[in-house]
Amino acid sequence: MRNDPRRPIDIWLLVFPGFLLLDATGPIQVFASANDEARDAGLPEPYRIHLVAHGGGAIASSAGVAMLAAPLPRRALAGGTLVVAGGGGAALPSAATADGEAVLRWVAGASANVARCCSVCTGAFVLARAGLLDGRRAVTHWQDVDALRAEHPSIDVQDDAIHVRDGKFRTSAGISAGMDLALSLVEEDLGRAAALAVARRMVLFLKRPGGQRQFSAELLAQAVPEGVTGQLTAWLRPRLAKELDVEQMAAACALSVRTLHRRLRQEADVTPAQLLARLRLEAACQLLERPRMTVKEAARRSGHGSEYNLRRAFTQRLGVLPGDYRARFG
Repeated sequence: MRNDPRRPIDIWLLVFPGFLLLDATGPIQVFASANDEARDAGLPEPYRIHLVAHGGGAIASSAGVAMLAAPLPRRALAGGTLVVAGGGGAALPSAATADGEAVLRWVAGASANVARCCSVCTGAFVLARAGLLDGRRAVTHWQDVDALRAEHPSIDVQDDAIHVRDGKFRTSAGISAGMDLALSLVEEDLGRAAALAVARRMVLFLKRPGGQRQFSAELLAQAVPEGVTGQLTAWLRPRLAKELDVEQMAAACALSVRTLHRRLRQEADVTPAQLLARLRLEAACQLLERPRMTVKEAARRSGHGSEYNLRRAFTQRLGVLPGDYRARFG
């Protein structure tokens, strides 16, 4: 994106009463850390960060902590990047109120001028309500995926990607995923070495970004440790590299196929195939975090079989390539 390295990129981060604190402070810190890295190297700061809100002033987050924001700028945000924070459903700007309608009009107008228009978590609803995501791929927090689909059926809502790019529009998943999105923007602007330096400074290389992993297969098993989900997870883990089918999984749990489907749906809202896919993807992530692990070997040992299958799983579920994941977290 960056044309003139001497000219900083403007980051406009939009908040509103009841916004989620980390949705704003996470990306801000990523860009601020990029400035720190540049300053330490004797280089110009690459970013100018602006926190804005309708009316400006002290804007209270859902945590009760307020941040001081400037009023929405009237001039065009030419060439900059707009990032919209998320919040609870009642807090999200909508056309139902005068303030909300004004915010949506401003977002729609700003999107025409910025180089990138982004959202964190449920901030995707703001972009959607401004009419910006129709016919596009997008993601939001896993708890709000169904609501986004229902409210905006023309959007191709992704179930489990950490962040999604569709043209100039970038949407990211739940809360901390905003930092992953911001890191990807830093990499786009300044290169991979700069993004990795920021990740190291923020200790983000320890974070597991994959597939909204707050709702991982491991947590599913822990949620009902005595249930079928935990039992099947324990049976599957040492067998991920083998060819497995639902009949074998049902037999391992001493259940019929139909009962296995029903119990997994009741406990964790997953099918046997979905649980197996999650476990294999998480195993691949863990393998790629090991030194000197190759993508080919990770694919074989995690049960994906081939590099092609692993690349497809990573792209569909995580929004990154296995090699990129390994470069950042290996």
